[in-house]
Amino acid sequence: MTSSQARDATAAPVVAVGSQYDTTHVYVAPADVDSFVQSFLATFGGQSTKQGVAQVTPTPSSTTTQLLQTPVGTVSLFGFKTPIPRPFGDERTGYLVKDMDAAIRAARAAGADVIVSAFPDPIGRDAVIQWPGGVNMQLYWHTTPPNYAAFQTVPENRVYVSPDRSAAFVRSFLAFSHGKVISDDPHAPGVEIGRSGDTFRRIRIESTFGKMSVQVTDGHLPWPYGHEMTGYEVPQLADTLVKAKASGATVLVEPYSADGRQIAIVSFPGGYVAEIHAATGQ
Repeated sequence: MTSSQARDATAAPVVAVGSQYDTTHVYVAPADVDSFVQSFLATFGGQSTKQGVAQVTPTPSSTTTQLLQTPVGTVSLFGFKTPIPRPFGDERTGYLVKDMDAAIRAARAAGADVIVSAFPDPIGRDAVIQWPGGVNMQLYWHTTPPNYAAFQTVPENRVYVSPDRSAAFVRSFLAFSHGKVISDDPHAPGVEIGRSGDTFRRIRIESTFGKMSVQVTDGHLPWPYGHEMTGYEVPQLADTLVKAKASGATVLVEPYSADGRQIAIVSFPGGYVAEIHAATGQ
């Protein structure tokens, strides 16, 4: 970051609340909602809020909605009973902000597009923004501030961007989040994106919003890479995979080791794909 960019970041308001309010948005068919909830909670622990039915978009729609809170990450789960209005379903995560209007101004100033202007929902306000590189995120604000326990381990928001837009994405997100680059490896092992023998650029960012892993690739990605939106850190990967498989999840990528981690990719009932990793201490 240049000195002028650093000044801009310092001047921007701090709108983040905390990583425990970073929710991955998961959309499944209504018939898969209960099986997803059972499998996800059996794998990671935690609990779900009571399921409700609401309109969570600015135009008419109806969805089941509930919050799955685990020690390693939170999911906002939607089972739409109606067609999903565009562009909902493309946003990867929701970030709680202290002030919606200030957050929107800060996002715009940092280079984001506001693709869904702020609108009321049953418990607050929401907006959807898009960062350079086409990364969509939802911002949300609650009328009554929530109070959630901190995570045992903070999940990673896993973002894939092109080399053409990676610099703009990182610059914009750092300015908005007041985050910092923890590592920037131009030769990360290609096995992390399903291409053993190759390398790619991997940038890791941390902020009050949480952790982010930015995969800068040419888009030549074998299934299921690029579909996993979140990486969950667990104490023991093998134990977690046993729980996942016993509860109906499928291991798409068997465990492998890279960058001091043991890593696997899992698909839960309803099709939600997640990366799961454990530190190896190397």
